[in-house]
Amino acid sequence: MVSASASNVSAILLLFLSIISTSRVAFSGKFYQDFYITWGGDDHSKMLNNGELLTVSLDNVSGSAFESYNQYLYAKIDMQIKLVAGNSAGTVTTFYLSSTGSYHDEIDFEFLGNLSGDPYILHTNVFCQGKGNREQQFYLWFDPTADFHTYSILWNPQNIIFLVDGLPIRQFKNLESYGIPFPNYQPVRLYSSLWNADNWATRGGLVKIDWTQSPFTASYQNFNADGCIWSSGTSSCDSNSPNSNASKGAWYWEKLDYSDQGKMTWVQNNYMIYNYCTDTKRFPQGFAPECYLTNLP
Repeated sequence: MVSASASNVSAILLLFLSIISTSRVAFSGKFYQDFYITWGGDDHSKMLNNGELLTVSLDNVSGSAFESYNQYLYAKIDMQIKLVAGNSAGTVTTFYLSSTGSYHDEIDFEFLGNLSGDPYILHTNVFCQGKGNREQQFYLWFDPTADFHTYSILWNPQNIIFLVDGLPIRQFKNLESYGIPFPNYQPVRLYSSLWNADNWATRGGLVKIDWTQSPFTASYQNFNADGCIWSSGTSSCDSNSPNSNASKGAWYWEKLDYSDQGKMTWVQNNYMIYNYCTDTKRFPQGFAPECYLTNLP
């Protein structure tokens, strides 16, 4: 849960670590090379600055969305996002990886809007073979509407790590040896959208969208992907692929070291506001099995 006693010194230290981590992220590419608009059209989604900036908008006519041309089976994805400013109650901005079908895998960042002056809620979830209910939610230690910040998904055979400005906030380990499903065989695309979710997003749907504030706009820049690209039923990381070693960068074997685990613990102790592994009212019969195995290496 959020700690009201978190010291200013600790907050400054976290900000310093965030700046250091962000400086290590390299970005490249143009949005029109990597993505296409799937919803909202040119009226609601725009690629600007020669493809270096992408904006999505929501009004009472339509929301907007885009998705990647490439499919991936493991990847390290970075995106810089500036969220809807002002009264964003009822809106949801998403950034996620997903396969298709009723037994799909999915790795979610969702940003739940709020009234002016109240914090955004960063909602994370992991679906394996069609089953989710693995939500963890956080407040952020900065204003995500004032500037761009980097949101990253590291997905490799060992684990899934969610990062904000290079700082790990959540880890979902591969515990298949314990009978726990892990997304490792379905290729995914990267999706992002801005849409009306005022039936649930803000205070459980109590606060509705104020359409007089529209259009609501979120901005994206500096997308980067290091990954195993899936094409025609094969992965660029397959051992028989000529570019296999190049595709498997350091990210492919990366796990949290002792220092990273300490940073993640700090974030969770001070900024986590919901954890499915502690919600006894929602899961009175017991938690998901991975909740009892969090200390495994």
